[in-house]
Amino acid sequence: MTPADVFDPLRPRLLRIAYRMLGIVAEAEDVVQEAYLRWHQTDREAVRDAEAVLVRTVTRLCLDVLKSARVRREEYVGTWLPEPIIETVEGDDLTLTLMMALERLSPLERAAFLLHDVFGMDFEQVAKALDRAPAACRQLASRARAHVREARPRFPVTEAKGHELARAFHAASQSGDMQALQTLLAQDAVLYADGGGKARAIPNPVYGQEKLLRFFQGVWRAPAVSSAQLVHEGTIDGLPAYVTVDAEGVLQTTAFGIEDGRIVAIYVMRNPDKLKGIRHRVVGESP
Repeated sequence: MTPADVFDPLRPRLLRIAYRMLGIVAEAEDVVQEAYLRWHQTDREAVRDAEAVLVRTVTRLCLDVLKSARVRREEYVGTWLPEPIIETVEGDDLTLTLMMALERLSPLERAAFLLHDVFGMDFEQVAKALDRAPAACRQLASRARAHVREARPRFPVTEAKGHELARAFHAASQSGDMQALQTLLAQDAVLYADGGGKARAIPNPVYGQEKLLRFFQGVWRAPAVSSAQLVHEGTIDGLPAYVTVDAEGVLQTTAFGIEDGRIVAIYVMRNPDKLKGIRHRVVGESP
């Protein structure tokens, strides 16, 4: 049996773990490819559980990447958001909102939570992956779980209702109907936008319904924005969302955190480096 015969069936799972850890598809792919190269160099005859070994390798590589990523994100222009992906990952409920909550955790806390709570590994396995005692991993996951619990919507809506609200928001924002937008937005709604210094985007989050309405009123006056074409509706990282292309050719994803029938968070991605996969899938252009 060749190294690829063992590795390839596990590649999708390893990519999901790496993406959830890093939030960037290209970085996740690089990590998994490095794990594949290391698998070639491993004494595979001595390996009893190939998946456990490979998950451990990917996790440790991700932790190394996160150490340098912290420095890069401190230097990042504006708000950093995870790279959007259209697929619902492995049927888990770790939405973009919850991934943002994980961003506030230490790399070890994030890894312990993801491996145990999302990918179903027991704490003995997590301990081997993180090179920590099982009790320490339980504590790491528990702290992470508390953050995630706070970020989960208390009164979630159905998937159908979520997409209905996303469509209503798009229609209202395109027509400049501020009254309709007001009915859609919660009082404490917040807007995050990631342009990465490469596309126009607000540098800091906008908090509160009143400030958001003023913001959208100003944005609507820009012809490139008000004439943006809808090219996709669906789910991005577990949230109702849509993709638009404005008159200047700028691609944008807009995803919505919804609670109790109102929009509580809007996540806008305009950074072209993080939209290559979406552009390829939705517009048909090569990444």
